[in-house]
Amino acid sequence: MDTVTSSGGMVVAPHKAAADAGAEILRDGGSAIEAMIAAASTIAVVYPHMNAIGGDGFWLIAEHGKDPKALMACGGAGSGASIKAYNDAGYEYVPTRGPLAALTVAGTVAGWDLALEAAKRLGKGKTPRRDLLAAAVRYAKEGIVVSKSQAELTTQKLPELAPQPGFANVFLLDGKPPQEGDLLKQERLADTLEHLGLEGFVEFYKGDVGASIAADLEQIGSPVTRADLGRFEARFKEALKVQLKMGTIFNAPLPTQGLASLIILALFDRLSIRDASCPEYVHALVEATKRAFLVRDRLVTDPAYAPESPRHYLKEKWLDSEAAKISLHRALEWPTAPSAGDTIWMGAVDKSGLSVSFIQSIYWEFGSGCVLPQTGITWQNRGSSFSLRPDALNALAPGRLPFHTLNPAMARMVDGRTVTYGTMGGEGQPQTQAAIYSRHIMFSQSVGAAIDAPRWLLGRTWGDETAALRLENRFDPDTLRYLEKAGHNVVVLDEDYSDTMGHAGMIVRNSRGGLEGAHDPRADGGAAIA
Repeated sequence: MDTVTSSGGMVVAPHKAAADAGAEILRDGGSAIEAMIAAASTIAVVYPHMNAIGGDGFWLIAEHGKDPKALMACGGAGSGASIKAYNDAGYEYVPTRGPLAALTVAGTVAGWDLALEAAKRLGKGKTPRRDLLAAAVRYAKEGIVVSKSQAELTTQKLPELAPQPGFANVFLLDGKPPQEGDLLKQERLADTLEHLGLEGFVEFYKGDVGASIAADLEQIGSPVTRADLGRFEARFKEALKVQLKMGTIFNAPLPTQGLASLIILALFDRLSIRDASCPEYVHALVEATKRAFLVRDRLVTDPAYAPESPRHYLKEKWLDSEAAKISLHRALEWPTAPSAGDTIWMGAVDKSGLSVSFIQSIYWEFGSGCVLPQTGITWQNRGSSFSLRPDALNALAPGRLPFHTLNPAMARMVDGRTVTYGTMGGEGQPQTQAAIYSRHIMFSQSVGAAIDAPRWLLGRTWGDETAALRLENRFDPDTLRYLEKAGHNVVVLDEDYSDTMGHAGMIVRNSRGGLEGAHDPRADGGAAIA
């Protein structure tokens, strides 16, 4: 795929409408932060199976020449969400759909608010909120053209989604899944976005919108209360970082799996891999992934409950020792647990060099499946990642933050480049981040080529109980033979470009202010320039 270049600003997103909405804000003099709010609100409308304003969001925001700050906009479990309450209702596991899956506060809109405050502190943030949300309101009122992935996923998941409160009224047409190309309107959501644009994002939690949300959640039987909404705040935290040979990479802290993304690349950076086309390339990254996931699965949780500091695993001594354990000829035996999700990642850079790496999600496709009737908001099922075992790392408790697959990435290179990158894809996010970063930064592929190249996914997918290594079918046969000989359970997908591999994007700003970027051919988006 082609790499887009610019000397101004750029937005990359998995849907063209979102990228264009953000780029329009940049063209009108807005900052990367404001552009991202425009893109985030728009994609919540035009890609409703992947995300919504009833979900969570994470940002990395970096001024030119400075390390990024992590904005954490993820909500905790509702006041009524306890292990006892779910056990008393007859559950051994948290449901994945329905009102009891809609058990955490949605944080993303609070993230928009805090990000806009940050923009104003930088002397930016002058675009009126109503203008930031104008594209989203327009698409919700006038209708969106249903994408292929929305049509396919609605049909595929219909038996579990159709019974959920409000879903059929919004996302089915005459009681049936929409077809690709159909027009789908979201009038109630348009009204909600218009209200937020006029009255402020805090309305989502403490105003009339918050009251309507709380009433609808109570009506359907969610454990989230109005008090839970009212007390929620997004916060800035220190980003995790690790030094590599060519620069420093950054990611979001707990409760995200950003730690795993950093460990993978830090271990790979210590291995002797000559280029991205050699058979050892995929093997080395997969083996680094396994060791990163072993750390993730015993550590990543609400930071208030974390058994130890994640920073220990980013120190040179531990990384050197762990990298020495990786064999370039033999695969580590690998059972794993599933961690799927539907998400979007977007990036924005303005002409001043302010860079944003952003990710927003409702977890599974259409989240809990619950659509609140007064506001048209689809609510996430992120809380389904909690365990009902009291001794589990991510045991359910009121107010507790759930484990998050979401993790936006950024890097500052020693040659002055800033790299803003990320992907959707649940379990695959750290793996795809490692693939596109290593191909572009370590092996000098263009941004477009690095994203276009065939990818892989280690781990289970929904409905599949084998912990396989899945690969797109464009890999060289020598690589496949090498992986099988090393002991990997290789499954070649019958697809050139598979949604299973996530939707990745990247923007690179060089020391002279020039930009190059691209978004994934596996999605419906691209890069838009100011």
